[in-house]
Amino acid sequence: MKNLTIGQLAKNAEVNIETVRYYERRGLIPKPPRPRSGYRQYSHDIVARIQFIKCAQELGFSLKEISELLSLRVAPDTTCGDVKRRAETKITVIEEKIQALQKIKKSLTKLVAMCSGQGPAGECSIMEVLDTKEEN
Repeated sequence: MKNLTIGQLAKNAEVNIETVRYYERRGLIPKPPRPRSGYRQYSHDIVARIQFIKCAQELGFSLKEISELLSLRVAPDTTCGDVKRRAETKITVIEEKIQALQKIKKSLTKLVAMCSGQGPAGECSIMEVLDTKEEN
């Protein structure tokens, strides 16, 4: 099977060329060898690796965490339990973020309910509360 150029790789993996270069710089995908032509030649398995990275990002994993997951994949002593613990930790972090966002929503809902939506912005009750918070 013929290797891929960076453009072909990006197209097959459904990412931007700059994304491929960024992943290389971050060490998430290996830098490919350059033949005499000077063009990078990527193996087809890199498409799957990029798709793994994108899927993990969609699940909320940071690139650092994804790098750790990729390392776990090749570490001989790693178990499925190790991977599961990482996912469980991510769930805990997401739950904490959801709680924080719900708290923000509740506060913002109260502010919106206080505002009549009438009059100049300088006299808006939302602006007044925000000004008060700024002073504290």
